[in-house]
Amino acid sequence: MNQQKLSAERLLVYIVLLVGGILMTLPLFWAIFTSFKTAAEAMQTPPSLFPNEWLIDNYKKLFVELNFGTYLRNTLVLVAFSFLGLFINMMAGYGFAKFKFKNKEKIFYLVLATMMIPGQATMIPNYLILNKMGLTNTMAGIILPGLAGAFTIFLFRQFMETIPDDLIEASRIDGAGNIRIFMQIVAPICKPIIAVQAILGFIHAWNSFLWPLIVANSEDLYTLGVGLSLLKGQNVSDFALQMTGSSVMIVPVIILFLFCQKYIVEGFTTSGLK
Repeated sequence: MNQQKLSAERLLVYIVLLVGGILMTLPLFWAIFTSFKTAAEAMQTPPSLFPNEWLIDNYKKLFVELNFGTYLRNTLVLVAFSFLGLFINMMAGYGFAKFKFKNKEKIFYLVLATMMIPGQATMIPNYLILNKMGLTNTMAGIILPGLAGAFTIFLFRQFMETIPDDLIEASRIDGAGNIRIFMQIVAPICKPIIAVQAILGFIHAWNSFLWPLIVANSEDLYTLGVGLSLLKGQNVSDFALQMTGSSVMIVPVIILFLFCQKYIVEGFTTSGLK
């Protein structure tokens, strides 16, 4: 009797999860399927989920007639430099975790204090500084403010403090220098937290919108996020084309998540990040 009750409860949970999953993913699949429709078919009433004929004309228009190839290149550059920023943050976390220097705690708390300031509040000062340096409307101006992040430094510092000091001291006794210890001892131990931060950095860079929109005056420096917003203004009536741009933005992130799901879960579990 109890087993029957348990099976019924489990079946109910499965049904609720299945219905919830379908409701959550339906808009995503609808956007992807709409990207293969014509503009007229995308606006037809009642709407259909699957296209009558699978067309790639919208994708051709995005990358041939519009400037999405340039937007994609700029976004990939931003993603590449986000990985460089990850390495810089990792080194900073290592310094705070394993090195002793004057006013270390005060400097660390000062770094933490920057987490309390909303990103929007620092945009105007950042813009004025970059303008003084002559870096507005350049790719360097888009990249530089995102290279270091207090939250990432904090996570690396907390994780690296769990690495035994004896392990590092033993490596020094064996003749290893600081760089070798960092690259061959510390970095491999930090794989879970590196994986999750790399994925979060990729998503942040891939979806970057507001800062590139503020700094860049030239369309040649726009990212995919900015380009997608232009579609809404330039092609108001072409709903299928807008869904194509959205699919270009979404699908790579989903693929990355599917391939790295194991490392994301492991990283969240290890770091306690929620």
